[in-house]
Amino acid sequence: SFDRTNYFASFSANEAHLQWYLDWLADAMTNSFIARKDLVTEMTVVRNEWEMGENSPASVLWEKAMASHYQWHNYGKTTIGARSDVENVDISRLQAFYRLYYQPDNATLILSGKFEPNKVLQQVQQYFGRIPKPKRERPRQYTLEPAQDGERQVTLRRRGGTAQVLALYHAPPGSHPDHAAMELLAQVMGDSPAGRLHKSLTEANQAASTWAWPAALHDPGFVAFGATLAPHHDHKPATDTLLTTLESVVASPVSAEELERARTKYLKSWELQFADSEQLGVALSESVALGDWRLHFLNRDRVKAVTLADVQRVALERLLPSNRTLGVYLPTEQPQRAPAPVFTDVPAQLKGFVPVAREAAAPVFDTSPANIDARTERGRLAAQASGVQLALLPKATRGQAVQAMLVLRGGSLQTFAGQAEALGLMAAMFDKGSKTLSRQQVSDRLDALRTQVSFAVNPAEPGALRVAISSRREFLPAALELVGSLLREPRFDAAILEELKRQAQADIETARHEPEAILHEALFRRLTPYARGDIRHVRSFEERLADLKGVTPQGLAALHQQVLGASRVELAVVGDFEAPALKAAAHKALAGWPTAVEFEPVAMQGVQPQPGRLSFKTPDKQNAALSVVLPLALNEDDADAPALTMATYLLGNGGQSRLWDRIREREGLSYNVYSAINWSNVDRLSWWIGGAIFAPANRARVEAAFKEELERARTQGFTPKELEQAKGGLLSFRSLARAQDMNLAAAWARNLHLGRSFARSAQMDAQIRALTLDQVNAALRKYIDPSQLLWGVAGDFKD
Repeated sequence: SFDRTNYFASFSANEAHLQWYLDWLADAMTNSFIARKDLVTEMTVVRNEWEMGENSPASVLWEKAMASHYQWHNYGKTTIGARSDVENVDISRLQAFYRLYYQPDNATLILSGKFEPNKVLQQVQQYFGRIPKPKRERPRQYTLEPAQDGERQVTLRRRGGTAQVLALYHAPPGSHPDHAAMELLAQVMGDSPAGRLHKSLTEANQAASTWAWPAALHDPGFVAFGATLAPHHDHKPATDTLLTTLESVVASPVSAEELERARTKYLKSWELQFADSEQLGVALSESVALGDWRLHFLNRDRVKAVTLADVQRVALERLLPSNRTLGVYLPTEQPQRAPAPVFTDVPAQLKGFVPVAREAAAPVFDTSPANIDARTERGRLAAQASGVQLALLPKATRGQAVQAMLVLRGGSLQTFAGQAEALGLMAAMFDKGSKTLSRQQVSDRLDALRTQVSFAVNPAEPGALRVAISSRREFLPAALELVGSLLREPRFDAAILEELKRQAQADIETARHEPEAILHEALFRRLTPYARGDIRHVRSFEERLADLKGVTPQGLAALHQQVLGASRVELAVVGDFEAPALKAAAHKALAGWPTAVEFEPVAMQGVQPQPGRLSFKTPDKQNAALSVVLPLALNEDDADAPALTMATYLLGNGGQSRLWDRIREREGLSYNVYSAINWSNVDRLSWWIGGAIFAPANRARVEAAFKEELERARTQGFTPKELEQAKGGLLSFRSLARAQDMNLAAAWARNLHLGRSFARSAQMDAQIRALTLDQVNAALRKYIDPSQLLWGVAGDFKD
């Protein structure tokens, strides 16, 4: 990123793996070859990553605006560089950069998760302590961007996507005392639905969505505000409204209510980081990049202490036309300038800082399937809520975090006819207000409960509404009761529905120009035998837009009455909670609420392969895509499923796979190449898929390499060494998934629906361990026939 490079790994807790990774990191720090022979393929891989970014108008707009915003400091240059730099960098420059910066006096090691600190410190000393202290002096960075003295403008014109407006203002470094006030000011302006930009632009139908980002950087940075417009929106009034809203703080000062709402939301997000060890580690790395890891905690304390006067002063100093980069230049006779940028003395800022005592570490939790089953209470809620199945797994967590997955099932194939767009919008409306709470009241209540909630439907499983809840021990019962009231008495406000429809329209308009989205629609439409209106029908972009227009509040209310209820529900909870209080809250939320149309699973019928090759031209897109699809008359319980899963993993999943090694590592043609299986739980219809992204000029080489590696695997088979390595990798991945509480809650909800336990996971692990090379090779040859594949390519091809 702007100030640092992170090298990180996430894996299930394992002392041997951790020790190996520490050893490797220490070795890589000073002993890597940085060889000329590797530059040839790595250059084209990085160039493909650059091309991927060029496909996104939003990314390119950001790049151009930053280049205008910073005339001298390198924050104005993207970290990936220009195409010419990527293509022409000399190996000697890479080697010199490596020798200069990849040294222990320029590195910080961060570990978060389950480990023994004393043992790890000994290992760190063992592996890193042997690295000689560097004799060179690191260069001093001296460039300081001068105060901006007039509005700047950049205009980008490209094909596809929707109009966007971006405003950048120079701001203090992330270590500066004023950064806390800037964080809260950005929240006041950019939050949804309380933010001023949301109210003045989104709710006024001038934009589809708005946002804000107060960048915390080592040197003087920036605060950014933006708006995404729907296709019919005019960017001129939206731009005027955006700037007026931001720069009118003299006439409309920040209120005490706005400040406290922003402070509550910030502190909730800060606390929730501690429920995810990976997220916490990355957050600490950002503070390290500012100058000291303790700034992560100092900034929290500063946020708690920020006053209205602080926020107002920072707004008046920074949200100035002369300090802004946008799309318009207007000369000003008497320009106002922001304060001159200065570096921050980090040690001085930390004088007198007293850290809060750290929370006690959570005890070790055994993530084996047998232990998960043994620790989990399964059953049903009593009496009036007997349709609710429960899986309750209490375990100590850092910060008393708890994750819950609530799945409500209702409706039938007939109920869902013509309702594909309505189902998604209905889910999106649940947290936008109820009959007793406004949208803002719902948002404030969730913030007060330190809880995040998301409502979603999966198009592949109609009739299943999933509610993911992240909370804490003391707040979960109240949060569950709130979710129950939102589900039972949604408001379906017409104005909010129109807002969501505009956002959906903008997303569809963007997708219809993207190579990968175009391929997904075309390939699966060809392989889908269902008529228009059937929920299983794969709709075109035009059909989705047409369906979107037809969704009304009355239609959503009628759909809700049919498909929502508690006749068939799965509730899985993992983390720190009190089971009696949880059950009482669930009973209050769901009892006495029958589903009008009982749930009937929508069967997916088998599909015959339709081999062929489709090609689409996507003008002005510098990144192209390849997709491969094959329907399989199998589900995850078939006897051949473990072997085919392993064959697919060996072919195109991870750094040791055949496709990755050939197309990315050796030939450097793609930033991402893969193969995978989307397994069905019940129906005998699963999907084998593969794909890659690449420069359009490399289409023939990518297609040829993909086909050759697939055919080589089928004819020659995999090797014993490949199989043993892949077993370890796949089993570690499965173990890691069980170590993440929300994944675990979702898996328990799925098991309740299917009437099984984690014994099935243990069985699958055992089957993977027992696989023989003959079984794996035979499965690939039996099911993946290249002559039956449906191929697709999309890009700005010149021929």
